[in-house]
Amino acid sequence: MSKLGYHAATAAEIDMIHDRLMEVIDESEYYSDRFKTHEKARLSKGYLRALQRVDPYHVIILTVDGEPGGGLISGPECGAIFRYWSWIFPSHRKSRLGLHGMRIFDEHWDNGKFHKAFTFVRPENEVALALLRRYGYEQTTILRQHIFGQDYVVMEKFYTKTTDDYDSGMAMGRVARFRARVDTLLGR
Repeated sequence: MSKLGYHAATAAEIDMIHDRLMEVIDESEYYSDRFKTHEKARLSKGYLRALQRVDPYHVIILTVDGEPGGGLISGPECGAIFRYWSWIFPSHRKSRLGLHGMRIFDEHWDNGKFHKAFTFVRPENEVALALLRRYGYEQTTILRQHIFGQDYVVMEKFYTKTTDDYDSGMAMGRVARFRARVDTLLGR
């Protein structure tokens, strides 16, 4: 039986995970071309590196027998963790890696720092909705014509927050903005 694992993406793996993220955005049947263009521009390599500076586990690589098989991209959002993208590489889509990714995401991030995890899913993406429901996420609302005129379902799973402090999301100070600009100029 295959050994399923995960780790925070290393600096050497950012190019690979970014390339695979761009592929999954391009191939997704659920999103408009306008959304895909926006999302690909937003989720640059520099942005992924900025997420990692907040916490290395905002860019997770799912593995099968030590080899990359999927990815999870997340970010802090004012006391919650936003699950930006979760996907399995085509070579591993018939495996248990998707279930593994759901479990490890919640095990890692339900750490006392966040009230909840949440994500947006297109209503037509029945597979993603079923997987989220299986792992305790519930539909809280439908955002009508929310992103470039498309509807999105908000799926949430409530965590147990035990700390008094809050994250401030991805606020970038001067040094972080400078690093992000350098990353962009260097094509990273």
